[in-house]
Amino acid sequence: MHPDIHGLWPALLMPVGADGALDTPRAIAHAQRMLAAGCDGVTVFGTTGEGPAFTVAERKALLQALLASGIRADQCLVTTSAIALADAIELGRHASGLGVHRQMYLPPFYFNQPSDAGVVETISALVRGIGDDALKLLLYHFPAMSTYAFSHAAIAELVRRHPAQVVGVKDSSGDLAHSKALAQAFPGLSILVGAEPDVAPVMLVGGSGSINGLGNVAPGLMCRVIRDPATVSAADKKLMLDLLALLSIQPGMPFVAVYKAMLAEQTGDEAWMQVRLPLCALAGAQAQAVRSGYRAIGAALANI
Repeated sequence: MHPDIHGLWPALLMPVGADGALDTPRAIAHAQRMLAAGCDGVTVFGTTGEGPAFTVAERKALLQALLASGIRADQCLVTTSAIALADAIELGRHASGLGVHRQMYLPPFYFNQPSDAGVVETISALVRGIGDDALKLLLYHFPAMSTYAFSHAAIAELVRRHPAQVVGVKDSSGDLAHSKALAQAFPGLSILVGAEPDVAPVMLVGGSGSINGLGNVAPGLMCRVIRDPATVSAADKKLMLDLLALLSIQPGMPFVAVYKAMLAEQTGDEAWMQVRLPLCALAGAQAQAVRSGYRAIGAALANI
């Protein structure tokens, strides 16, 4: 696998209080659980972690707290996506200054369909602004969120401009053919997949691993898939699909709130039900459907 970023880096869920304030002790404990379960590292403040809803100050403070707890800098991948480019640069500089060189950036998500030229210049400005020769930047391909899809030409140009810093792509397109094409077109880059069922097929053609949401509740399952993608068992495939089916067990549920409900059911910690505005926590029939669906998976849950 690619030496820069490989393996399982769960898109860490962020615990918040009823007032929406970040719950730092729970966040640290959750990150430590992920690492103890065999994850290669944790991804903080991505979309699953409600990253854009947190301030620059909150994001910087949590990273410092994670490192102070004993989590190593090389076990953290920081998402620096922000509305303002200057904020993204500030987050990147702060992380690099702490020795956290693995970073990920979602292109501007407040204008519809920015051009390749605009995105390439933005990311070049980000790299220059961070000014870290050791930076290992993942390009975050998530067109459903950002409205922008990285073309192969844009990726190639960014690698040409910043060959030491642009090291890969996190593909959250949910398109298996697209993910495979990335791995085959850019064998020198770390290609990490967000769609859990696509992880093994993409790794078999050169992919490097995954940054995903399911890892929060089933790190053991996802570690097994990544460690041996050629021989994923039928039981593990079924368990993965059964868990993912809970995301759409009722219509209109935000996936972050569903994952948090699953984690609340798994841990018995009701604080995990809370989300940050503008999201709303699951309530009533939705919460009941997810939690009863999770329990119904039954004995297989011992293997997550």
